[in-house]
Amino acid sequence: MAKKKTTKSKSETLDFSKYVRWFWIVFLGGILAVVLVFLLASWGVLGEMPDYTRLENPETNLASEIISSDDQTLGKFYFDDNRTPIGYEDLPKNLVDALIATEDVRHYDHSGIDGRGTLRAFVFLGSKGGASTISQQLARQLFIGVRDKDNTTNAIIQKIQEWVIAIRLERQYTKEEIIAMYFNIYDFGNNGDGIRSASRIYFGKEPRDLDVKESAMLVGMFKNSSLYNPRPHKNPVGVRNRRNVVLAQMAKYDYITETEKDSLQKTELDLNYSPESHREGIATYFREYLRGFMKDWAKDDKNRKPDGDKYDLYTDGLKIFTTIDSRMQQYAENAVNQHMPRLQAEFDNQNTPERNKTAPFLDLSTAEVNKLMSDGMRRGERWRILKKQGKSDKEIEASFQKPTEMRVFKWIDGDASEIDTIMKPIDSMRYYKSFLRTGMMSMDPQTGHVKAWVGGMNYRHFQYDMVNQGARQVGSTFKPFVYATAIDQLQLSPCDIFPRAPITIEANKFGNPEPWTTKNSDGNYSGEQTLKDALASSTNTITARLMNEVGPQPVVEMARKLGITSEILPVPAIALGTADISVYEMVAAYSTFANKGVYNKPVMVTRIEDKNGTILYQFVPESKDVLSEEVAYVTVNLMEGVTKAGSGGRLRSKGVDKYNQMYREVMTGYPYDLQNPIAGKTGTTQNQSDGWFMGMVPNLVTGVWVGAEDRAAHFRTITYGQGASMALPIWGLYMNACYADETLEVSKGQFEKPSNLKIDIDCTAKDEGDILDESDGVDNIQLDF
Repeated sequence: MAKKKTTKSKSETLDFSKYVRWFWIVFLGGILAVVLVFLLASWGVLGEMPDYTRLENPETNLASEIISSDDQTLGKFYFDDNRTPIGYEDLPKNLVDALIATEDVRHYDHSGIDGRGTLRAFVFLGSKGGASTISQQLARQLFIGVRDKDNTTNAIIQKIQEWVIAIRLERQYTKEEIIAMYFNIYDFGNNGDGIRSASRIYFGKEPRDLDVKESAMLVGMFKNSSLYNPRPHKNPVGVRNRRNVVLAQMAKYDYITETEKDSLQKTELDLNYSPESHREGIATYFREYLRGFMKDWAKDDKNRKPDGDKYDLYTDGLKIFTTIDSRMQQYAENAVNQHMPRLQAEFDNQNTPERNKTAPFLDLSTAEVNKLMSDGMRRGERWRILKKQGKSDKEIEASFQKPTEMRVFKWIDGDASEIDTIMKPIDSMRYYKSFLRTGMMSMDPQTGHVKAWVGGMNYRHFQYDMVNQGARQVGSTFKPFVYATAIDQLQLSPCDIFPRAPITIEANKFGNPEPWTTKNSDGNYSGEQTLKDALASSTNTITARLMNEVGPQPVVEMARKLGITSEILPVPAIALGTADISVYEMVAAYSTFANKGVYNKPVMVTRIEDKNGTILYQFVPESKDVLSEEVAYVTVNLMEGVTKAGSGGRLRSKGVDKYNQMYREVMTGYPYDLQNPIAGKTGTTQNQSDGWFMGMVPNLVTGVWVGAEDRAAHFRTITYGQGASMALPIWGLYMNACYADETLEVSKGQFEKPSNLKIDIDCTAKDEGDILDESDGVDNIQLDF
């Protein structure tokens, strides 16, 4: 009996050994299978995998960044990806803490795959959280893409590839670099590609300035940036709840205290939504100019990548360093937005249907208005698009009479706004023609650096740039060129006296086919004036006398030397500003006077760098001597008289005075009170269609133009329709803001007098008293000579 029992025990032992052997075979086989799968994935058998070159340089589109002279981002150029990467050192600690606490608390302890988290995910089937590490999520963002949830096999293969790439990333980069890359690659929505764009768009600040609750909100978006999008009115409750989850995770892992968590969870989101697009933000007109500049630069065969390809403005992450000062640019835009709605309100008041049946046009018959609108219709974008679609002229004209839903520009309570409306396209054309527009540029005359550029009121609705593209009649602002030519050729003094009497330039003199006689706007032709008083009161007859002495051709040549390239006919009438010239050209020309006779070509771009900081372009100053220092100074001295005794004298006002009382709400509340030396010139063209003011201090020259798209749209009288009312207020508001910001160091000092000045500028003995011509010496421009 005992023998049989022993035999049975041996049999059972043999059977158990077989199971153990099969267990190890299956176990080791499974491990080998897993290893084989990972090897196959690594070799690219399961699908394309990035090599080490791609891991070292992941392919991401980078926006080109426009940087101001004071190191602020003015805007970006991009197609789909508004991405500007930043380093780990630029991330605030609370932002990194929020990410670690929420997405991967063992980030610094694993090598790409969190074993504990993966096991937990398998055991609980993901009900207690996923297992994706930050490295895995980065791998998915960079190389895998959206997971294929509808195909289990593909989803498993993608997960395996994700693990392999995560391990490779951990070998290639430090933990900090992986965190920075993850923040830089993520799409936060609303053109918020990467943490820098997201921070600026949602909170209007750089990432380093984010506080805890702002960081928590942005990290919360990693779960689903579409669902938890904080854009106003989209999902504020869900975004806040998700943010509070992140705050709770930060408290759980002791990054913040429970008290801090409870306090922060009660706060609102406090967004400062600042969308970044090509048509919004600061310096929009300048940025559009810059786009053209960069396209021309990229086309040049001298500007190529090392491999010979052209640089792509929208994807190569260029850094474009400009001369624009973000503070001065903002002050310039604020000045425009403060003055233009007031001026527009008065213009609209004068052009109600009861007061003007052809509003906003004056001096035109109904037939002339219809022709003007018809011509405008054919020049417009709508006509071009429909014509390209093969529509006939008749069909296109009919489309302009069909009511259409649209958003239009409107000043509301002094703010640039949009309203939804239904309007015929032809009526919307007329509506937009009723708006007064503006162009403004500010430049350092000593360097040529352009500091501010405002091409209009609202780029979304008025895309024509009135700084560089637009050229309008300059009126009396041209007169300093005549005076400078006369001083240069004849060595005249500001104290020289001329009669105000009419003068007629005979037919055929200077190629003039008919006699040309000027008129003074005030109808006063008696007495005499010094040149200084004549320019201050913009006396047309004395300017004509100077033209008669020097001739138009030398004046044209002077304008050319001053950098003006617009067409100027060499005829006597140019003395009164018949030429169409841009604000850009006028500012550069006037800067020559302030810069002691040396012309500096305006500079907008100082250098261009690639994404690695390699300098691709460095500007070279372009300057030339135009006038002697003496002639330049005497011309400036003449223009100082304009702001002391002429129409520019209202810059000296301290509040509601005799000037402001004339203009009701348009001028009220503009206490410029500028007492420092200022040289300038107002300009008003025939029928009050264009208003100008050119103003200078020793280190800043600024030009402003105001007018409507069509010259037939203008003020009825000189009261509002002169440069001193239309353009000068913008200059005054801008300069007050610049002076209030002492960091700008805008000059309040005297223009430097040449040591060898021989021309007499002390006119005290010859002055008959200050002259203030309320009509701004409006020019009587005769075009039918």
